[in-house]
Amino acid sequence: MSIYVDIHVLQTVPPSCVNRDDMGSPKTAVYGGTRRARVSSQAWKHAMRKDFKKIFSVEELGVRSREVAKQIAKEIVAIDSTISEEEGIKKATKALKDVGIKTEIVNKKDNTEENDKIEQTKVLLFISNKQAKALAKLICDGVKDKNAYKKALKDNPSVDIALFGRMAASDPTLNYDAAAQVAHAISTHVVNNEYDYFTAGDDLNENAAFLDTIEYNSSTLYRYANVNVTV
Repeated sequence: MSIYVDIHVLQTVPPSCVNRDDMGSPKTAVYGGTRRARVSSQAWKHAMRKDFKKIFSVEELGVRSREVAKQIAKEIVAIDSTISEEEGIKKATKALKDVGIKTEIVNKKDNTEENDKIEQTKVLLFISNKQAKALAKLICDGVKDKNAYKKALKDNPSVDIALFGRMAASDPTLNYDAAAQVAHAISTHVVNNEYDYFTAGDDLNENAAFLDTIEYNSSTLYRYANVNVTV
């Protein structure tokens, strides 16, 4: 039997820019015909995942990155110390491509030198530490069966993958349905963003060494989430 636990929170936020848009302004939304403060669900979930590190062990958590090959390579080297990390990354990248995860060559730090180019997944990939270990073992054992690699990427999801889900654009069969739904937080009232003009004083010459403006607001946010619990 499944039940849904609804979580409703009212949280007052002091003058700040909790979640900014592409222009550096606090995010907002028109809701109920008025402009309100908004904090995206992604921002909350990222903060929650960081907080999980205080509760769960590394083994129980996952990583979400375009450089997951590095994570797998560390496990490869731990199994077989004769394999260098660079070689491990190449083997891990090949294994990911074999199961349908798309990759691309990118420059490190905008450097165009050939030796400063690395291969990454095209989009962020969410994998658990146990999945990284399982993939590393398959690679070290020389397994060629692609289905075995897909199974390793599906079995043993981490706590955060099980809770928030996973979307693998390259291969939907690797998707995970989330057990939780987190809504965007919306202010309970109308909000007008304001500008703070500030300076940074220089202690030696007593002049303003730097000045700028930053946009901010203050609001009481309504936060909502639900969790599907199987009992």
